[in-house]
Amino acid sequence: MMNHVLIITGDVSDTKNLVSALAKDRTFSMESVTNLTEGLKRLNKSGIDAILLDLALSDSQGIDTFDTLFAVAHHTPIMILDTTDNEPLTSQALQRGAQGYLSKNNFDSNLVPQTLRNIIQRKIVEESFFIEKARAEITLNSISDAVIATDISGRVHYLNLAAEHMTGWLRDEAQGHPISEVMQILNGTTGEPEPNPVEWVLKQNKPMALAAGTMLIQRNGNEIAIEDSIAPIHNWDGKLAGAVIVFHDITAAKAMALKMAYLAHHDFLTNLPNRVLLNDRINQSISLAKRRGTDLALLFLDLDNFKYVNDSLGHGIGDKLLQSVALILSSCVRNSDTVSRIGGDEFVILVTQNQESQNATLTANKILKALAAPHTIDEQELHISTSIGISVYPSDGQDAETLIKNADTAMYHAKEKGRNNYQFFKNEMNVRAVERQVIEAHLRLALERQEFVLHYQPKVNLVTGKISGSEALLRWIHPEWGEVLPDRFIPIAEDCGLIVPIGLWVLREACAQVKKWEDAGFNPLSVAVNISSLEFTQKDFVNDVRTILNETGLTPSQLQLEITESVLMSNAESSKSILKQLKAIGVQLAVDDFGTGYSSLSYLSLFPIDILKIDKSFVQDISSIEENGFIVSAVIAMGNSLKKRVVAEGVEQANQLTFLKARQCEEGQGYLFSRPLTAENYAQLMSTGIRKNPIRIPHAETGALT
Repeated sequence: MMNHVLIITGDVSDTKNLVSALAKDRTFSMESVTNLTEGLKRLNKSGIDAILLDLALSDSQGIDTFDTLFAVAHHTPIMILDTTDNEPLTSQALQRGAQGYLSKNNFDSNLVPQTLRNIIQRKIVEESFFIEKARAEITLNSISDAVIATDISGRVHYLNLAAEHMTGWLRDEAQGHPISEVMQILNGTTGEPEPNPVEWVLKQNKPMALAAGTMLIQRNGNEIAIEDSIAPIHNWDGKLAGAVIVFHDITAAKAMALKMAYLAHHDFLTNLPNRVLLNDRINQSISLAKRRGTDLALLFLDLDNFKYVNDSLGHGIGDKLLQSVALILSSCVRNSDTVSRIGGDEFVILVTQNQESQNATLTANKILKALAAPHTIDEQELHISTSIGISVYPSDGQDAETLIKNADTAMYHAKEKGRNNYQFFKNEMNVRAVERQVIEAHLRLALERQEFVLHYQPKVNLVTGKISGSEALLRWIHPEWGEVLPDRFIPIAEDCGLIVPIGLWVLREACAQVKKWEDAGFNPLSVAVNISSLEFTQKDFVNDVRTILNETGLTPSQLQLEITESVLMSNAESSKSILKQLKAIGVQLAVDDFGTGYSSLSYLSLFPIDILKIDKSFVQDISSIEENGFIVSAVIAMGNSLKKRVVAEGVEQANQLTFLKARQCEEGQGYLFSRPLTAENYAQLMSTGIRKNPIRIPHAETGALT
């Protein structure tokens, strides 16, 4: 490789001698200028590997000559052309960056080319070393890991930017300080100070890893979790020269790991234990109960009509209601018990050290009472109840899975008992659970196979004795089982959501039938259809009612929609909006089973209600319980004063009829007048009218409706 040398001197003899000396080595090519100005111009063009400089030039003298040239070519090796009378200047130049000097008395020496070659090569090596060092510096400052290097005595001599950030020490401040001062660490478990692992590495001359959970105390006193490793540094003789520790901040990762571990065992919405943690606690409690000979109980809770809230108000409100329920449930149990959410609106409570089911009963009653209070969510008052199934160890199961399954089965039995109650598991419930699954499977095909029919029970004007309308009652005629009672399949249809398509069928069929009777010449009469909570909260419910009335041609005022108090009061504001839309269509609105729920005057004035239906339980007990007579009287008086039509359900005895008529109850409905009839038989009844002395018909079927 050719080395290009620039000679800067005004002495022609010196230039000649230098060219002659360097020409002996064919690796050199030379250029020469006589003053500093020309030299600087030449350097602007680059391509010079070394400079031979005379400090005494025509346009510059002394050390200023070197300084001016060095400022322009500080990366190019500069050698001073020395004479005996300028040795002090040469020394200054060497101190300021000159690479060496050549004595004018020895320009013809064979050592001149060798010396110049060595200086050029050394500069190349220095440049290469600088590039590698810069590359290493950039690399170390670009990584997120902190790097701290020490000498053999454990004193810091290097930190990268990440180490400065994590420790709080700047490199210049940390240099020379012991590693234990710059990097103070604690045991993450005990919180006690730990010796810095660099000290161990320097003693053992072996690499090691940071102990799990190591905490670094930053200069400002904050603590962060760190991890990684330490290794010794050896010189080129293989001897220990220091150590380097590499670490990174795992505080966020550690927090995330803890959060993930928590979420793996807790419900994200309520922060209650989930099914995984519940199973673990049940198994632990079973083991403890075995040793102590004690019992434990599981309470399986399902919120009644929760889907109503979700569908009518949205999942945001539903989530807040679940959180409110979770807080209430937690307040109803002891610290030793576990409240868990296992999905949707289902909760399971583990009651430990159960004393012959006493604690479970007390807890269940406490929960039913607590949940009966209204929940205020986003300034809306919501009402919710729950059905509870209870299983007990060891009588109802020997493991978590069996106990949960049996408590779930008992919960469904509680729903069948009218909801808002608790039931203990009994072995015969398993038969009902299997039956329930079979009914649901067949129920899914019943609409398609046209197995449903409607029966109609008349409502009678108690003054005139004439039929004033009817109520449509759903019946399921199964091809193999025969007639399936509504009480057996309606709750199942509600739980699995089939009540919505079934309810639409009932509504359309009832409207179409009344229109047929009207077209056949019967006086226009009304028909009442029961509406479930799921139907009422469907976003298209009002439009569906409007569409069915248009399709069947029935006058809207001939349709009565019966809705229970509990459904209306689950969310009063939403119910008010839906009822107003229905009222705008022209249909009549009735409160079904009045007296069994809230029976509040405030909601009667809030809602556009036309009819109050007194629950049959009050009517049927008129003659046996005096207080219920007062209740019926109060409801009739309330309805009359508010100008609401009052209908008494379940009228079966003459003395009940006498009682109702005496208190000016407008309408009645029950077996005293007629049992539910097929459409054909009901048409015949409209032709003949209700007999004045009706024959009592035994209770052959229930009054469960759609």
